[in-house]
Amino acid sequence: MLDSLKGFGLTFAHMFRPQVTIKYPDVPHPTAPRYHGRHVLNRHPDGLEKCVGCELCAWACPADAIYVEGGDNTDEQRFSPGERYGAVYQINYARCIFCGLCIEACPTRSLTMSNEYELASDSRADLIFTKEQLLAPLLPGMEQPPHPMRLGDREADYYIAAVETPGASAGAERPQVSETQVQGGRA
Repeated sequence: MLDSLKGFGLTFAHMFRPQVTIKYPDVPHPTAPRYHGRHVLNRHPDGLEKCVGCELCAWACPADAIYVEGGDNTDEQRFSPGERYGAVYQINYARCIFCGLCIEACPTRSLTMSNEYELASDSRADLIFTKEQLLAPLLPGMEQPPHPMRLGDREADYYIAAVETPGASAGAERPQVSETQVQGGRA
């Protein structure tokens, strides 16, 4: 009898405390800035894909959730600045553990992770995202591939120019280091 009264008392005490309920999905909860969410295949400023179809992300994935087939670029059909591009790209989110090892393995910083976390689905087939679903949208000034290289005549122009002019290849540039930072031993 005494135990029942203790239980009712605890319930009664909680009735007057403020609620901490998050009003999801009406009010989405903000994520941390470095949250590992849905993957994004990035583009160069002219619209060409950064993915060169090297398959290093698939090799690095411990859950075997990434499938990549590389294809060869031609002068008539160019999808990326390199010799190759990712012709087929799939990520199976039923297997992905969101560890970020694929991001670390990507040599061109083509693959990044967004803050999007709403990936639930009733079907396993809907959890296999294709290249078209993963590609970043075309921004103003970008052209839908295939098209010739617009930022230079060589593949190196897409990556070397990014070091000299940050933002030329958004996401692939290195941070600028000033001489004072080098002399101070911070770089």
